[in-house]
Amino acid sequence: MTRFWDWALNAYAKPSVAQACLALQDDHGQCTPYLLWAAWAAQSGRSLDEATLAKGADLAKRWEPAFITPVRAVRRALKPAFDGVADDVREALRDQVKAVELAAEQTLMLCLEALAPITPSGSVSAQQALEQATALWTPSAPQNTLMGLSQSL
Repeated sequence: MTRFWDWALNAYAKPSVAQACLALQDDHGQCTPYLLWAAWAAQSGRSLDEATLAKGADLAKRWEPAFITPVRAVRRALKPAFDGVADDVREALRDQVKAVELAAEQTLMLCLEALAPITPSGSVSAQQALEQATALWTPSAPQNTLMGLSQSL
């Protein structure tokens, strides 16, 4: 079985996955690691019932705003030029912040992976898992965006 982090890196590199994830995150308030976890669990035959999805949502809803979102905001703020700071120095700092952001996401993803037992879950598709996951998230995500993501995975 592929570990969630490795699966997510491969999935994110596929055409249109990053775009779909960023749209779900930025336009619809979704948590990309949580959604990818739901799809990974479905594709890898892991048990993902409503209670497990709810535990994952609770964890992500506490972790993301406390650690991921603030670091992401700093990374994004460092993107444009800043008067009085050399671009190479600013970019070096931005790269360090990006590494911290990825570490925070990876920590969440490792914890989410631990919530999904290896026991086969039945016939839940990635699309169904994404729909179930987003139903536990506020606001929920549009069906067409979820469908595009599941088809790209």
